[in-house]
Amino acid sequence: MSKRMVKLTRTTKETEILLKINLDGTGISKISTGIGFFDHMLDAFAKHGCFDLTIQAKGDLQVDQHHITEDIGIALGEAFAKALGDKKGIHRTGYFVFPMDESLSICAVDLSGRSYLKYRMKMAQKKIGDFETINLPNFFAGFVNGARVNLHLVLAYGKDPHHKTEACFKAFGKAMRMACSLDKTLQGIIPSTKGVL
Repeated sequence: MSKRMVKLTRTTKETEILLKINLDGTGISKISTGIGFFDHMLDAFAKHGCFDLTIQAKGDLQVDQHHITEDIGIALGEAFAKALGDKKGIHRTGYFVFPMDESLSICAVDLSGRSYLKYRMKMAQKKIGDFETINLPNFFAGFVNGARVNLHLVLAYGKDPHHKTEACFKAFGKAMRMACSLDKTLQGIIPSTKGVL
């Protein structure tokens, strides 16, 4: 089996990001974005997806958190796209329903090569710790565009903002793990009637 590992950098006038990922890891992560709660969510994503993930990011946090959250999403998506290569032998689709105490999140993903995001998560609270919740959809939109995937992420219900957000990131990790995993019956085969993804 070839190594599905990628190291990339993304540098703009607003952010500097170094990212490493191993799709066939054990969930070891080292995340530093300058936003504690966001680090925690990315740790949860990596742990539940069993992805080894390193992110070192700096951004114009004196402006706000929009640029860094969106750019990390883009970089993470691009890393997945590169690590998956031609996508031969993968399951392609993944889904998970994740309970986090009183909260329940549903995630479904198709590594189709087409970008689409359906994001439904109501969040009345403007901040969780140091994280501005308005940037949650920006992260997922960045990921979808970078990875060129179809992602549906829905919070079915919940009360605690921390639990609601964590349920979404954990469901996202589990669904991505399923979609990226290799199917022994599809060795060398692209999982599409088109012959390309």
